[in-house]
Amino acid sequence: MEEKITLLKQLLAKIDDLDHTSALLGWDQQVYLPQAGAEERAELLATISEITHNLSVSDELGSLLRDVKPFVDQLDPDSDDACLIKVAQRKFDKNTKIPVDLVVDFSRTTAIAHFAWQEAREKNDFKLFEPHLEKIVELVKSMAECFKPYDHIYDPMLDMFEPGVKTQEVNEIFSQLRPHQVELIKIISQQPQVDDSFLGQKFSDQKQWDFGILVAEKFGMTWDRSRQDRSVHPFTTSFGQNDVRITTRIYEDLPMSALFSTMHEAGHALYELGFDPKYRRTPLSSSASSAFHESQARLWENVIGRSKEFWHHFYPILQSYFPAQLENVPELSFYKAINKVEPSLIRVEADEATYNLHVMIRFEIEKSLMEGQISVTHLPDMWNTLMKEYLNITPLNDSDGVLQDVHWSGGMFGYFPTYALGNILSIQLWDKINYDVSDLSDKIAGGDFVELLGWLQKNVHHYGAKYEPNELIQKLTGSRINPIPYINYLINKYSDIYNF
Repeated sequence: MEEKITLLKQLLAKIDDLDHTSALLGWDQQVYLPQAGAEERAELLATISEITHNLSVSDELGSLLRDVKPFVDQLDPDSDDACLIKVAQRKFDKNTKIPVDLVVDFSRTTAIAHFAWQEAREKNDFKLFEPHLEKIVELVKSMAECFKPYDHIYDPMLDMFEPGVKTQEVNEIFSQLRPHQVELIKIISQQPQVDDSFLGQKFSDQKQWDFGILVAEKFGMTWDRSRQDRSVHPFTTSFGQNDVRITTRIYEDLPMSALFSTMHEAGHALYELGFDPKYRRTPLSSSASSAFHESQARLWENVIGRSKEFWHHFYPILQSYFPAQLENVPELSFYKAINKVEPSLIRVEADEATYNLHVMIRFEIEKSLMEGQISVTHLPDMWNTLMKEYLNITPLNDSDGVLQDVHWSGGMFGYFPTYALGNILSIQLWDKINYDVSDLSDKIAGGDFVELLGWLQKNVHHYGAKYEPNELIQKLTGSRINPIPYINYLINKYSDIYNF
C-alpha cells in the first residue's frame, strides 16, 4: 500500500507542476507579455490545460485513488494522508465531469479575452469585450451543466472557489449583512463628512512604491521567495512554496491605492508562503478556499492597515517620504481620511462600509447571467441600475462601470462572493487572534507583526487546503461563517470615526 501512496503522490506532484507552469504563463500574460503575443499565449495555455486535465482525469489516477481507499478508511480522518487523498478524490471527481474539449476551449477563450478586456477598458467600449464575454458565459454555463443535479446553476461555479458552500448560504449571509451596511451608510451620511482633500495632491510614483515595499517587509514578506511587479489589476500568483509573486498599480493622485493594493496582495502572498513545506507539490499546498485567501488579504489591508495602531507607527515614516504633502496633516486627520465612507464607483478603492455592496452587485449579476435572466448585451444597463440601487451612484462610462474588474475575462464566475465572505472571516479570525495574543494593539502600534504572523501561520496558513472553509473556521472559532462579528466591527469602527 505504501507503494501505491508513493505513486499517487508522484502523479499529483506532476499535476501540481503543470498548474504552476500555467500560473507562470498567466503571470507573464498580465505583467510583461506584448499585446501581439496574445493568441500565441492562448495556445500555450490551452495546450498546458489539455495536458493537465488529461492527467487529472487519467485512468492511472482513478485507479490509484480506488486502490488506496481501504487504507484511507483506516486512518485518522484528520491525518495528512487522509486529508490529502480526500482532497485529491474531490478534485478527481470534479475534473472527470468536465470534457477535455471544454477545458481547452475555456482556457484559450479566457486567455484571448484578457487582452480584449484590457483594450475595451482602455478605450471605454464594452462592445469590444462583449463577444468574448458572451462566449465565456456560455462556456461557464456548459461547465455548470456538467454537475447536474444541483440546487442552483451557480452552485458548481461557487464550489470551484468555496468548497462546500452553496448559493443559498451566500444568499442568506448577504441578506443578513446588506440591511446593516445600508443602515450604517445612511447614519454616516447624516454626519459631517471627513476631510480627505490633502490626498488629492501629487505623490511621487517611486516613493509610493518604496513605502509599500517597506510595509510589506515589516509584515513579513521576504524577497528571496517573492517579488512585486506592476499590472493593470493587482493580483497574487504562486509557482510554488518559494516563488509567490504580487503586483500593484500606482496613481500619483491616488496615493493610498498602491499602498493598500500592496498590503492586500502581501496578505495573499504570506498565506501562500505559509503552507506546510511537507505539503509541497500536493493538492494540500493551496488555500482552504478563496474566502480564506481573501480573509488574509483583507485582514492585512483593512483590519490592520487602516487601523489607528498601524498608523501610530507608520504615519511619521510616511510623512518623511512625503513632507510637502503631509507634514501639516495630523495623524488623526490622516487616519479618518483613509477611512472616509463615500459611495464610489471602483470596488478596489471602496471603503469598508460600502465594499461589500459592490460584491453583492456582482453576485446578483452573475446569478442573473447564469440563470439566463439577462444577456451579456444588457450587462452595462443592469450594472448601472444596481449601482444606483445599492450605492446611489451611476457610472458615466464602461471603464468605471462594467469593465473595471478583470475577473470575468478569466471566466472567474463564482469568485466575487468570496471577497465579502473573506471580510467576514477576517473579523472572526481577528477576534480569535485578539483573544489568543496579548497586547496585540501595542505590538501593532510598535510596528511589530511577528507574533501576529506567527499565529496566522500556525492556525491558518499551515493547514493549506487540509480543511474546507466552514470546517476550518469552525475549528478555529467554534462557528461557521458568521457575519455578525463583521457587522459589529464596522459599527464600532465608524461610530468612533464619525462620532455617532
